[in-house]
Amino acid sequence: MQKQSLDELATRYFETSFMVHRRGENLINQRISEHLTHDQHFVLNYIHKKHNVTSSELAEMLNVKKSAVTALINRLEEKALIERKRQHNDRRVIHLSLSPKGQQLSEASSQKVNEIVEDLITHFSDEEIHQFMQIYEKIALLLNEALQQERGIN
Repeated sequence: MQKQSLDELATRYFETSFMVHRRGENLINQRISEHLTHDQHFVLNYIHKKHNVTSSELAEMLNVKKSAVTALINRLEEKALIERKRQHNDRRVIHLSLSPKGQQLSEASSQKVNEIVEDLITHFSDEEIHQFMQIYEKIALLLNEALQQERGIN
């Protein structure tokens, strides 16, 4: 690929990625912001899927330092949305799970996000949706591999 073409493609990718991410996040925040931030919503959904997670697992998933996750967990605990449970055989390990209130809010927020996605995907064919998801997931995989290489993890 020619340098100018590659530069144009990179510019288009970053501008489009930024706009999609920022506008999607803003739309989601408008629908769920009275209760949760975008990151809090993601964490609640992640815990909902996994049932029990550790803060280290969340830090890795969010690609942030553990201290940032601790602050996020503290806010969710203050809202009575998650519960911390120490592991019996190693008291240093704390498992996080949703409280009943957190479970309910996670499900309600997910429903609102699903409505946003449903409104968007009606503009695409099943084939376009399938192709997009395959490409987007491949980009996520490649970016994850690049981050691991940067960190020296193979």
